[in-house]
Amino acid sequence: MSIEPDVSLDGKKLTITIKGRFDFGSHQAFRDAYEPYRKGLESYVVDLKETTYMDSSALGMLLLLRDHAGGDNSDVRVTNSNTDVRKILAISNFDKLFDIS
Repeated sequence: MSIEPDVSLDGKKLTITIKGRFDFGSHQAFRDAYEPYRKGLESYVVDLKETTYMDSSALGMLLLLRDHAGGDNSDVRVTNSNTDVRKILAISNFDKLFDIS
């Protein structure tokens, strides 16, 4: 498991790439990936292209990111999810809270 933050050159977008399992063991690393970057960010992208597994604690972590980003007024996107992860997001109705692609 690795979690890698990357801020765009203009400082307005933070992309968090998650590789491997996204579960409770990822909690601190996930928080560390976004908490230092509050000022100036307009959008957040969680890239799940290399994510192999996601559990309910990962869903909670996404909600914490959304709250950190501004709640209902936030721009948080979840991208590149595989079929299994996309099913978890759909069952949890996360498509109502996040832009999922």
